[in-house]
Amino acid sequence: MMVELAGVHKSFGALHVLKGIDLRVRQGEVAVVLGPSGSGKSTLLRVINHLEKVERGTVTVDGELLGYRRAGDHLYELPEREILRQRTSIGFVFQNFNLFPHLTVSQNIAEAPLSAQRRPRAEVAELTARLLDRVGLAGKAAAYPRTLSGGQQQRVAIARALALEPKVVLFDEPTS
Repeated sequence: MMVELAGVHKSFGALHVLKGIDLRVRQGEVAVVLGPSGSGKSTLLRVINHLEKVERGTVTVDGELLGYRRAGDHLYELPEREILRQRTSIGFVFQNFNLFPHLTVSQNIAEAPLSAQRRPRAEVAELTARLLDRVGLAGKAAAYPRTLSGGQQQRVAIARALALEPKVVLFDEPTS
């Protein structure tokens, strides 16, 4: 199973958003979560990449328990460095794209492979150019996010997510 949630619960104060969620997505499958605004779709995605911690239940990606290690019947939270390493296998395209405004398009795409994956700069530069071409923005490498249309910003965000060469890509509000 590529992504598996088992009995996942998440609350924000008195608001119980995720109530015992079980989900299984196999490699190569595309899963869509539909529901009204405020129903927990974004929270579910944030739980999958451990941007939100669960109160109960577990999340695994490609067989690896996310955010925790198991010792017997107990779960122990991983150090932040290990959680960050795990997140590099999960691409995430945020609803509002979350591009860094002070970085160029190329720098936005290259940031995670350089800092989180410690990949060689030349390799990342080649990857960035390839991804920009793939999303139809080859001529925008030196542009800043504020100079791009919303659709162009979304394509930069997609290229940034793909730059990690992730096992899983999550899209929050992909039609926005």
